[in-house]
Amino acid sequence: MDDHKIVQRNIALQREWYGEPLGDRVRRLVVAFNVSQAYLAEVLGISAPMLSQVMSGRRAKIGNPVVLARMIMLERKCLIPEVAAGHPEALMAALEDVRDARPTVGRDTFPVHALSEERAVLSALRDIAEDEDLVEAAKRLDDDFPALADLLRRAGQQG
Repeated sequence: MDDHKIVQRNIALQREWYGEPLGDRVRRLVVAFNVSQAYLAEVLGISAPMLSQVMSGRRAKIGNPVVLARMIMLERKCLIPEVAAGHPEALMAALEDVRDARPTVGRDTFPVHALSEERAVLSALRDIAEDEDLVEAAKRLDDDFPALADLLRRAGQQG
């Protein structure tokens, strides 16, 4: 299998396993916290090259569940009003809190509500627009808003 097909397969697996490509999730965190990819890797507890491989689709999954748990923790920190507003002290405190965390991952502690929330969003999009329109909107947004384009594309393809 050539590299391009491997990357495409890995990105499809990431959508299945994580709800969307990990590159999209990581890029949002880099922007939200105004940090480098290398610093984010340090916060998550993964090497920068490994994070790069996961983001690009050269690797399909994050092997360490604690790293995934930290990423989810950081995504949730984005909901804190001071973090969402970009206050530097709040951003740094959130990053330090996640970096120092030793989350446990188990049946009772791993978040599962995100998938049902995503299904609700996809369903709502399908209720207000035709599948073809969602796919066309995704094409138009691809270059500037890839994560939003991906969401619209998935809504249009599942209808």
